[in-house]
Amino acid sequence: MTKNNAMILDDLAVFETPCRRYFDALAGSTTTSFINSRRIFHGRGQCFARWEWCTVDVFAPVVLLTVFATPPPAQLAAAVACIKQYLPQALPFFAVQRRDMHGAPYFWEQGNREDLPQVVAQRGNQQYRLDFNQQNCGYFLDMEPGRVWLEGVVAAKAKTGGAKVLNLFAYTCAFSVVAIDAGASDVVNVDLSRRSLTVGRENHRLNNHDTQKVKFLGVDILKSWGKIKKMGPYDAVIVDPPSFQKGSFVATKDYQKVVRRLPELLSPGGQVLACLNAPEFSSDYLKDLFAEQAPALTFIERLKPSADFPDIDTEQQLKLLVYRASESLINAS
Repeated sequence: MTKNNAMILDDLAVFETPCRRYFDALAGSTTTSFINSRRIFHGRGQCFARWEWCTVDVFAPVVLLTVFATPPPAQLAAAVACIKQYLPQALPFFAVQRRDMHGAPYFWEQGNREDLPQVVAQRGNQQYRLDFNQQNCGYFLDMEPGRVWLEGVVAAKAKTGGAKVLNLFAYTCAFSVVAIDAGASDVVNVDLSRRSLTVGRENHRLNNHDTQKVKFLGVDILKSWGKIKKMGPYDAVIVDPPSFQKGSFVATKDYQKVVRRLPELLSPGGQVLACLNAPEFSSDYLKDLFAEQAPALTFIERLKPSADFPDIDTEQQLKLLVYRASESLINAS
């Protein structure tokens, strides 16, 4: 055995322990409620030396090992063998997604892709369709603090007629599902990808929602402010853009264009959840944008990240900042 291989095996316990703990607990559980959609190993936060290249997620019946940076072959082989060793019967499918390769392909290590049933992310009683043919399977686990925040905002408003929610960069409309489930009166989803919005419609139908309360706009947000504003004002606005998407959105030049429009979209006392998932930008980057482009909005808090996503530097984690409009806000016509 080479020195490098010996080091990899010595370090394997760092990866093995949380995976084995979860799989053993699942195997010993007497109820299916233990099976949920969650991250069971988060190496990307650099809290685990030499395991920064990967994460492990469970979307029953699938276990997904995602590779973000090419590891030593022996280390990847050890990680795959470790998961296969402890997989319980309740999780018969195991895939490795290579984000370090062109096209981010999936390699099925256990179970045949052709035999895979329709997989959903499970959040309490809510379900969200997943697609393991796409780079992003359709549901972001680290956004849970934002979903909890939205539930609270909508539930509080439900007592006085219901909240109107604007979901910008809606993707597959998970925030929309949460809002309707919590009692929102109306939700407007906006995304350039009509394909993603189609999945969003399916997610609402999957959760037995009245889709007459939900609108889906497949437009370029940066060119559609008139249409978006006309459907408002909104009690809650979600801004969750990609940090870089060639041809549609680049945070360094486009986020400010969104922020400056927010005051005219909000109802008095309306709130904004501004999201940014880019390790290279700190929360101060967003705060400065709001101070410059939307000084009428007041910073309330940064939501605490999920404990399943530890990071050596909190400023590299997902940023979720809450802002509020004044109760005396008057929207420009």
